[in-house]
Amino acid sequence: MRNFSNPGRSVTYGMNGAVATSSSHASQVALSILQSGGNAMDAAIAACAVQCVVDPMQTGIGGDCFAIVSPSGGDDLYGLNGSGKAPMALTADKLLDQGIDEIALTSPHAVTVPGAIDAWCSLHKSHGSMDFADLLAPAIDCAENGFVVTQRTSVDWLLAKDKLSQNPAAAALFLKNGETPAAGTVWKNPNLAKTLKAIAKNGRSAFYEGELAEKFVAALNAAGALHDMDDFSAASSDVVDLINTEFGGHTVHQIPPSGQGITALLMMNILKGYDMDGLDPIGAKRLHLQAEAARLAYLARDKYVADPDKADVPVDMLLSDEFAAHLRGFIEIGKAGDPGGAGALDKHKDTVYLSVVDKDGMAVSFINSLFHPFGSGIASEETGVVFQNRGAGFVVEKGHPNCVEPGKRPLHTIIPGMVTKAGKATHCYGVMGGAYQPVGHSHVLSNMFDFGMDVQEAIEAPRAFYNAGVLEVEETVPASVQQELADMGYEVRPPEMPHGGAQVIFINHETGVLEAGTESRKDGHALAY
Repeated sequence: MRNFSNPGRSVTYGMNGAVATSSSHASQVALSILQSGGNAMDAAIAACAVQCVVDPMQTGIGGDCFAIVSPSGGDDLYGLNGSGKAPMALTADKLLDQGIDEIALTSPHAVTVPGAIDAWCSLHKSHGSMDFADLLAPAIDCAENGFVVTQRTSVDWLLAKDKLSQNPAAAALFLKNGETPAAGTVWKNPNLAKTLKAIAKNGRSAFYEGELAEKFVAALNAAGALHDMDDFSAASSDVVDLINTEFGGHTVHQIPPSGQGITALLMMNILKGYDMDGLDPIGAKRLHLQAEAARLAYLARDKYVADPDKADVPVDMLLSDEFAAHLRGFIEIGKAGDPGGAGALDKHKDTVYLSVVDKDGMAVSFINSLFHPFGSGIASEETGVVFQNRGAGFVVEKGHPNCVEPGKRPLHTIIPGMVTKAGKATHCYGVMGGAYQPVGHSHVLSNMFDFGMDVQEAIEAPRAFYNAGVLEVEETVPASVQQELADMGYEVRPPEMPHGGAQVIFINHETGVLEAGTESRKDGHALAY
């Protein structure tokens, strides 16, 4: 339990349903859906649709979606990869012929076909109970009649001002007189409201075929992208078999590649080889071990993880105890490791996350993203839609498993999580934050399983992220600990913004109580009844 003398939040408790999102608007909508008889999937879709309006830099219908579902609270889990693919006309040879050896974040070639709407419709068909149009109604109201911009959202919006200014359509949709909205501003996107109404009426086909798709393709082609109508009509989500590992006496489940969930599992496999008893959860040794596990797991991710339909991804090897033990051999306690890996692999050739649990036990771990703030920054003004930049996750290196290729999914960062034990779902959780997510997953779960924190304490505990040779440490980590880490050889820096955004619902099967926690680094709330 938290120290009530310090700032912080309490765990939210309920018996009939719980929601945790990074938006107060979305949490209220999700809870109202549950209280009106909708199930957890209904609430998740409605909440995410709202966030696509009220958090436009973090997510949108021009992005992708992944989900893990426990339909009735057991360990018979359902996974969906709702990520989009590269257009069929895009090849590595075309890029290399133009002198492009890296896909920039704002490049038109970074735009993959948005998968979110197809994913929502697929999830609604398999697990929803309410009319799809009713689920989009709150989002349509926010877009048409306005919503109040919250504090963290206003900061993230401001940080993306220059990107928005580069695209006339994006500037028209998301700037007013060249400026971003301050907290407390009422903001509308009537063009997006019209698009959502069309989707509410005609479902998936409204987005991927006909007039809307023609406008999307026209906007993308005008920016230099190679999409055509066939790329949009062919978009399809995939039901997938989940991957997992044992950690802290529980089974942790992730979506398999093309996502980076396997990176989180590899980190956990490395870390469970160390005894955490007696360590300070925000002490130098714990953060050092986490940094080294991240360093090695991310090197493996960048070498091996790709679209398994287009490349050979050695999933079994990456999840094996032998591979984790091999990587642990490249960790020297008390010393920062080589960012390049020093031969470790030679022998082994902004986003929104939300969690919902309903009265019948259905648990939905749901994540939706544009990747970087406002995605590519390329928008379709008529439709109110801004397009993601997931294609920046490709490499332009022929022969690499993650090389860009027609109809291929890029290495993807967004990863919903689910934890089970003794045949039951126990933790419906996720940690948004781009590349940080595998670290966030292992950090939050370790906080609970290794250090006995409740869901809110586990979320609020200080974070650090080893990223490309730099250890980015939040300012709440004591200065003495930061100095110890620097003495180990790390380049220690503060992050531009706090790391990630977690939502966790713990399903306490002994008491029948739902325990929900939400990210204090964001604007959202956990609600329950």
